[in-house]
Amino acid sequence: MLSLLPFPRHLARLPGAFQLPQSGEIGLIAAEPAALRFMALRLQMALRSRPGLDWGLHAHDGAAQAAVVLRLRPELGFERERYRLTITETGAQIVAGHLAGLFHGVSTLLQIQAQSADSWPCLSIDDWPDFAARGVMLDISRDKVPTLAGVCSLVDRLAGWKINQFQLYTEHTFAYRAHREVWEHASPFTGDDILALDAYCRERHIELVPNQNSFGHLHRWLEHPRYRPLAEVTDGYDTPWGTRGAGSFSLCPGDPGSLDLVRGWYDELLPHFSSRMINVGCDETVDLGQGRSRAEVEARGVGRVYLDFLRKIQGEVKARGRVMQFWGDIIIEHPELIPELPRDVIALEWGYEAEHPFADHCPRFAAAGIPFYVCPGTSAWNAIAGRTANAVGNLRSAALNGLASGAAGYLITDWGDN
Repeated sequence: MLSLLPFPRHLARLPGAFQLPQSGEIGLIAAEPAALRFMALRLQMALRSRPGLDWGLHAHDGAAQAAVVLRLRPELGFERERYRLTITETGAQIVAGHLAGLFHGVSTLLQIQAQSADSWPCLSIDDWPDFAARGVMLDISRDKVPTLAGVCSLVDRLAGWKINQFQLYTEHTFAYRAHREVWEHASPFTGDDILALDAYCRERHIELVPNQNSFGHLHRWLEHPRYRPLAEVTDGYDTPWGTRGAGSFSLCPGDPGSLDLVRGWYDELLPHFSSRMINVGCDETVDLGQGRSRAEVEARGVGRVYLDFLRKIQGEVKARGRVMQFWGDIIIEHPELIPELPRDVIALEWGYEAEHPFADHCPRFAAAGIPFYVCPGTSAWNAIAGRTANAVGNLRSAALNGLASGAAGYLITDWGDN
């Protein structure tokens, strides 16, 4: 029994098996065969890791025979990530209309290879995804920052599971040139690291989406004297969870310097990414209205003050030719304001318990015509070994309710708290 992740949409077992020859050939058929070389090399390396197997790569015209054929056929009109994989007693063929689909087909064949001895079971697979965007977000700002090599290893695994977006959740762990005091003790990712990671992801058909929290969760910035004047509060704040937070947490949205700081971040950060999106965060602005914005919040409402600053941030993102993703937890508390969101944003509907009300929240964004992702979590934080039952329930609920409401994407979050 094959264990394929994710399991293909259609799989039919056929009689027989393909016996792997010691010396085989991987044929590349495309208008530009070199575009298929990287994915073919992944398969070649996996085959050569088996003792006695020595396989080569060659471009083919379609008439020559090869044990494994990777064939790009744009004329089929396939969706971008659809592929067909067929294994018979004489060999295997993967057909797709786009490079991404062909890459995913190779990823499936690699999983089959890893679970096989000297032969592959005969079968037919026709596969494509439910969600156009399938992402993973890794927290690199709380308690641990991975190495570039460690992240690249994770990207390889995610690519094998057909993930096509990846984010590094960032508060203070990017090495901005003008803000050394914020990151100098935080093992940050540098611009060069991000350029290398972006290229690594692109080879694997993964979009590396920039992520910089831009409103709340900025205590590691606001604790420094240079940035403290931009804070909403400086002497602590009450949280919705009945606790008292120390120091500062969010930017004051009415201070012009807050938007100036955000502009500077985007001007330096965004050129390192080929993605045309950015996740600006803006979640859990729990101190808004408890300090410098108190009078404005009392006069206009906390939701309105929040939305006004979010729209200013979106204006900066749009001016730089990007699409803004943002966490939807604050705006969902003010559903009457959802229709006022710009239509060219992506709301990230997150919730990390198995019983999170995706069924109630998703239709609110859908009804307003706001594109949105569902964002469950791994439940791996605040724990020694994670909470597996909760994670599975949360992931499943997000998928089912997201599909039912037409979510544009599915983003799995892995936080580093405690």
